[in-house]
This record gives sequence, structure tokens and C-alpha cells, in this order.
Amino acid sequence: MNQVYEKLLKCYESVKDRIPFEPEVALVLGSGLGDYANDMKVETEIDYHEIEGFPVSTVPGHAGKFIFGYVGSVKVVCMKGRVHYYEGYPISDVVLPARLMKLMGAKTLFLTNASGGINTSFKAGDFMMITDHVSIFAPNPLVGENIDELGTRFPDMSHVYDEELKKTIKDSAKKLGIEIKEGIYAQLTGPSFESPAEIQLLSKLGVDAVGMSTVVEAIAANHMGMKICGISCVCNLAAGLCANPLTHEEVQAAAKEAAPKFKSLVTEIIQSMEK
Repeated sequence: MNQVYEKLLKCYESVKDRIPFEPEVALVLGSGLGDYANDMKVETEIDYHEIEGFPVSTVPGHAGKFIFGYVGSVKVVCMKGRVHYYEGYPISDVVLPARLMKLMGAKTLFLTNASGGINTSFKAGDFMMITDHVSIFAPNPLVGENIDELGTRFPDMSHVYDEELKKTIKDSAKKLGIEIKEGIYAQLTGPSFESPAEIQLLSKLGVDAVGMSTVVEAIAANHMGMKICGISCVCNLAAGLCANPLTHEEVQAAAKEAAPKFKSLVTEIIQSMEK
């Protein structure tokens, strides 16, 4: 058996009896949304350390647990703290959580993150609905022997971000009076922030926001046939677009400030998915 698939199945075997329900939506909580579950009706939590062989998040501000609960009447599994490639894990481990949530039963993957704004019309605190992505700077999680049980060898990437879900996001934002931008997101490996020259290159490629996560998760989920949507919280302007050096603390502070609106938006979107 494929080693990556075998590891995934072992993780599933170690949690399947603790899952309180079959989740409808898998939600990845990015920076600033770490305490989102406080507003959920929580059924149970599973710490990553309790899952055999599961990668554990090491980034400040990223707890490490799955949270199962209800957003309104929608059954949700939240990933509180994601795993990043720059932490030293193989790319197959980085996308293992997304794949595991699909095995749990989730049909939809809702990705959130913090990003640096490249589009000059963006400012810190803006929300950007991800309409497409650029993945050429991070390892593709599908490289290697294809896991036929999960998906096809050559998956189509024409519509990774579901059109119906994009409409739901826009309608939800309008209902709440929250402005939401739209744009293309690129994932780089990190952990260093991008150089001004790299930002210029990304801008020429049509990228609107950049970060260190999300795209590889979307690729793996698309491979498995999940419906995907994503929202990025622009927490700072990218290198070369502002005078001050970039810091992780700055990103955390901006994400925390935007969190109340971000939480209300995420909640409205998830509840609208059921309609």
C-alpha cells in the first residue's frame, strides 16, 4: 500500500470512534480565527498529539486540535491550527489534515488564512475571497505515486474554488455590510517573508495576496472531489509596499483586530451553505 495513504488510514482509524457526527463542512482556522470555536456549540475536541503519526503545529497562535461542533445547525469540523511546510514536515503531512477531514465525511473545505497584500488597492484588515491561486512556488502534494483511492492522477484545476460557494461568500458579505475583495492568492514556502523583488514578480503574475499556506490544501482537497472556498485576511502590505520591516507579530495583531468581523462573516457563510 502507498505509504502516504497508509498513514492517512492509520490516522483515521485512531479517531473514527471519537467523531461525534459526520461533518458537512471542514473549516481551517487561520491566524486571527483561533478562538472561533468559542462561539460554536462544541461536541468534542481531539488534540493532534492524540492522533498516531499526525503532524503537530509548532507556530505561535496555532493551537493543535480538531474541534467538532455546530455553526447554527451545520455540522462542522474545525482545524484549530494548521501545519505549514516551513515547519519541516513533508508536503504529504501538510495536506494530511485536509484529507483526513474528507475521510471523516466533510464534503466542503472552507480555507482561511492571513496574507500579505500585493494588490495596491488593498489595505491591512481587508478580506479577500480567493478566486484562484498560483501554486508554482510550493511543492505539489500530488507528486509521487498517485493514490487512486483518493482521486485521479491528473486532476483538473479549472474551477478549484466553487462558483456556488463564491456566490454564497459575496451574498453573505453583502448581507453583513462587510466589504470583500476578490483576487488570486499565491503560496510560497516561507518561513522568510518575500523579498521586494519576489513581490514584484508575483504582481506581474497577477497575484493579489501572498502567504505560506492554503494552496496545497486546496490542491489535495480538489484531488479528492471536495467543494472548496477560501477567504484571506490581508494583515499587512507585502515587502516593498510599506516602509516598515515585516514581522509575525504585526500579522497576528492585524488578524486579531479583524477577527470579530471575520468570525461573523465565516458564521454567516457556513449557515448559508445549508440554504
